[in-house]
Amino acid sequence: MEADIRTHQRATSVRRAGPESEVTLDGGRHLAARAVAAASGAFERPYRSALPSLEEFAGQVLHAADHRSPAPFAGGRVVVVGAGNSAVQIAAELAATARVTLATRGPVKFAAQRILGRDLRFRTALTGLDTAPLGRFLPHPPAQPVLDGGRYRAAPAAGQPDRRAMFTGTDGTKLIWPDGEREEVDAIVLATGYRPDLPYLAPLDGALDAEGNPRHREGLTTDAPGLAFVGLDWQHRPSSNSLRGVCRDAERITRRPATHLPRR
Repeated sequence: MEADIRTHQRATSVRRAGPESEVTLDGGRHLAARAVAAASGAFERPYRSALPSLEEFAGQVLHAADHRSPAPFAGGRVVVVGAGNSAVQIAAELAATARVTLATRGPVKFAAQRILGRDLRFRTALTGLDTAPLGRFLPHPPAQPVLDGGRYRAAPAAGQPDRRAMFTGTDGTKLIWPDGEREEVDAIVLATGYRPDLPYLAPLDGALDAEGNPRHREGLTTDAPGLAFVGLDWQHRPSSNSLRGVCRDAERITRRPATHLPRR
């Protein structure tokens, strides 16, 4: 069976049209289908977590997605928010030319990148953990440790960057730390992760929650007949958001058409 593959055509909306879904492409063209699989990834929308009075901060605020070089921050005072790989790596990079603090809600956890000469991903694949159906037992993805060969664990330990508990507020270009200290800061870098970018599903009742996140159970929707998801973070297994895992989830979705196809 041949597949109708169309490149350079973005879906702008999906809506119900009787027993089928109508997919509108940019340019105004329409496609009709009994089922739609949203497979546009889990890391398209930079996520800005709610932080105390961040919107009132008068200094520079940018997301890690917009960070390109440490040069603009040289000699400045920078706070990087986050406890994941991107946060620690960006903070360590900036600390070479700026005074940097890594602000987190809790201790930063590290895991060895290589164990007995093998990458950690090899070990998780070998043990089956990578493909275990853990998504059904964990409604929210667990916090991931920073994978490290030793360099990034050593950086905060040496104070470059230092780590502090999350600031409690802002005052102009100053941050207010938990101990009450008010400190002048030039820039805040938010290394707070990403979310799926699914505005094209907004016309489809039941597809998204109030924050624009997909409503599903292991990739299948219950409130939006005819819709399924592929490639979400911890959708069904730890590797669901990666190339090594998405193929398994795609096969699983297509094997269960009765659960997500609308009746004619």
